[in-house]
Amino acid sequence: MTTRADTDPSPACAPASLDCDGVLRLTHWGVIRARGADATKFLQGQLTNDFGLLGLSQARLAGYCSPKGRMLASFVGFKLAHDDVLLACHRDLLPTTLKRLSMFVMRAQCKLSDATDVFDVYGLAGSTADQWASTVQLGPATWDKAALPAATASTESTPGTDTLPGALVRLPSAGAGAQATTRLLACVPAAASLPPPLSTTQPALGAAQWDWLEVQSGVAMVGLPLVEAFVPQMLNYESVGGVNFKKGCYPGQEVVARSQYRGTLKRRTYRVAADAPLSVGQDVFHSSDAEQPCGTVVAASSIGNAALVSMQTSAAESGTLTAGRPAGTALHLQTLPYALLADI
Repeated sequence: MTTRADTDPSPACAPASLDCDGVLRLTHWGVIRARGADATKFLQGQLTNDFGLLGLSQARLAGYCSPKGRMLASFVGFKLAHDDVLLACHRDLLPTTLKRLSMFVMRAQCKLSDATDVFDVYGLAGSTADQWASTVQLGPATWDKAALPAATASTESTPGTDTLPGALVRLPSAGAGAQATTRLLACVPAAASLPPPLSTTQPALGAAQWDWLEVQSGVAMVGLPLVEAFVPQMLNYESVGGVNFKKGCYPGQEVVARSQYRGTLKRRTYRVAADAPLSVGQDVFHSSDAEQPCGTVVAASSIGNAALVSMQTSAAESGTLTAGRPAGTALHLQTLPYALLADI
């Protein structure tokens, strides 16, 4: 797909000197745990990705949809064991999501629970992430998408390394090429005695820095302001490994598949830089229509006023974009770090 972002010059999303290196406890993330002989089978029938083929050294992005194909939540899913699956997600929607999922367990041998108090979730970036990936053994897992930067995953212990129960997930890097920044998601037992770099001796990463890295990765996680607003493709999930079109049925599967195969995708997510800070859920307008919004801010950082916006593809082709009415904050399209999967 070609847009203005591919050709037009636009301001940088952050100062060139920005150094995103350190660790941050992601208190806005929570964890749902699925345990039991049927845990994988149950999740296979509920989520957009294929958990039946998920190995112990893999992690997958997945959406949870309503029957109308609208996303109720999104997860980074990985296994501690073949009958023990963790789903990391935004904490603000965890209670309602857990309640809804639990309604469909029925007679399956699967117990769902809120494991937020059992596991702490950390974000690591830069050289700190590289250091921990090479020195701490946590059952490492790689986001299962060949087009994205991948780490070598191994479940074998390395001599001289620290070992903890839990999981270490290589997320899509922030940016592309030589300037890309490593990102890791660490899910560790809350009561564990943490080794570096989760100790206080390591550099702290600011929340705004983590938000900026998320924007640069081009992948937005669904939080409370975005519930039931998008089908997965509107957040580019099919292009970053979040949807498997060959697996069996799940809620909303027909709508998601029809959107892809009938060429009806009229909305995508774009990376932008703004002239002022934006907020998730904020409406975006095109200069051709001052009344009806053409998009929504789905991720944002105060650093460089960077954001991800899900909007009509036609709005990205020409004209002026603003957050708010036409006299609002100007937006400038940036290039995504990955290619969009074409409609079929």
